[in-house]
Amino acid sequence: MYHPREPLVVVLCGPGGVGKGTVARRLVERDPKLWLSRSWTTRTRRVNEKDDAYYFVDRPTFEAKASSGGFMEWAEFLGNLYGTPWPDRLDTADGPGGRDILLEIDVQGATQIRHANPGALVILLLAPSQEEQQMRLEQRGDDDEHVALRMAAAIKEIKAASDIADAEVVNDSIDQAVDEIDAIIEERRRTAGKQLHGDAVQGSR
Repeated sequence: MYHPREPLVVVLCGPGGVGKGTVARRLVERDPKLWLSRSWTTRTRRVNEKDDAYYFVDRPTFEAKASSGGFMEWAEFLGNLYGTPWPDRLDTADGPGGRDILLEIDVQGATQIRHANPGALVILLLAPSQEEQQMRLEQRGDDDEHVALRMAAAIKEIKAASDIADAEVVNDSIDQAVDEIDAIIEERRRTAGKQLHGDAVQGSR
């Protein structure tokens, strides 16, 4: 008898400026079995940032959804709220439809997901150096004050994420980082498949 496994929850986390958004988009472009959840935020959209990078909402709208239990996780970071909505399980453009779920979130959110779902695959993405991370923050349009706050927070974020991550990947080259993460996901899928098969065999005895 066929026993479908539960969708794998893949958490891609890391401090600002490490390239989480770019890597996440490349992963779902490559892997049709992966669905990227779109987070909500109360911050304003950056210049040249894609309008579908987040659901950009005001604080009352966000807080109303949080109060109704509409987020898998949510947190406040540098004065703005960020949250991951519960996915629509239907097979539509807005839901995973049986696919594995990719969350591209900050470290606070990843910690919440780890506690709520110990079976989630948590991957910490890092910049090759602090200098490179700072340059990426500046290039995406963050002002000097915000860059400084992000860099100061990154030290604590990396320490916290290292404590919960299953793997760490340095984003020195986008292609290489995507290759590494793709391999990590495939290995977890194979492991989950073997465990499920073993459980099914034991249950049939």
